[in-house]
Order: sequence, then C-alpha cells, then structure tokens
Amino acid sequence: MADYGVNRKAEEVINSLKGKKPLKVLFVCLGNICRSPAAEGVLRAIVGSHGDEASWVIDSAGTYGGHAGDLPDRRMRVHAQRRGYDLVHRSRKFRESDFDEFDLIIPMDASNESNLRDLAPTVEAEAKIVPMMRFVTRATRYDYVPDPYYEGAEGFELVLDLLEDGCDNLYTIFSR
Repeated sequence: MADYGVNRKAEEVINSLKGKKPLKVLFVCLGNICRSPAAEGVLRAIVGSHGDEASWVIDSAGTYGGHAGDLPDRRMRVHAQRRGYDLVHRSRKFRESDFDEFDLIIPMDASNESNLRDLAPTVEAEAKIVPMMRFVTRATRYDYVPDPYYEGAEGFELVLDLLEDGCDNLYTIFSR
C-alpha cells in the first residue's frame, strides 16, 4: 500500500471515523466522469450488498467543472456495467462546502490531492483528504489511480480493479 503522503493527522481522522454512522465519503478526480464516479458506484454496490445503505453517504466530484451535469464517460459505464455497477451519477465540480459536508475526501491522484489541499480552508479540512491508494493493497506498483480517459479497455479495467480492491478495504475499515 502506498503511503502517498498521508500524514499522522489523516491517520487520526481515519481512526476517529471508524464506526461513525453515517460515514460521508466523497471521491474526487479531475472531471468526475471516469474514476470518481466509478469509485462511487463500486462502493455503493459493496455497501448495498451488505444492506448497509443507511450507514453511508457516498458521492463524487471533480476538481475541473467542464463536465458538470454529464453522465460518466460511456466507456467507463460500459466496463462498470459488465461488472454489475450502474453509474448514473451526474458530474459536478468540487465545492469548498464539501469540506464541511463530508468526513472523508478521497482523491484519485497526486494532482487532485494537491488541488484539494490548496482549497482546504483549515488544517482539519485538509486532514479529511486521504488518497484512494491508501486503501488499495493488491496493486503496490501504483502510487495513484491512473486516468483511463486516453487509454484503451485495459485502462478502464485496471481502474476498476484498483477501485474494487480499495473500496472493499474502505468498507472493511469503516464498518467494524
């Protein structure tokens, strides 16, 4: 599992959130049309399979607002649907108020993490930012969830593999 710059404060936040109901999680990527809506869909499916929907609030957003209102990328929807995930989220841009509304803000890569840290109004808000790779255990050669937008089918499948692993672990950590 990549450390990816997670500081002691973030680890304290993770520990303090264990058992919190409902836990409010926001996944963040650049355009909110590939990785973050896929993470949202994967975690929703995991939570749903356990009948635990009332214990979670799950959403996604992008640091870039150019796709606001759009469905996820068609290719991501196709690959996700093959695995049983229905991605119906409409893209939206990250808002500073998300720091108040969510307990955990999970960026997909270093660029989005940096953008979020720049937007964080307080140290406490910044501590809510925990990279997705903090939860991924099976793909140790990756430091971030790669953007599949300019990749072929393999890129979308890799992203889903990483997200399934990370979301399984995320659910396990916070459902104890």
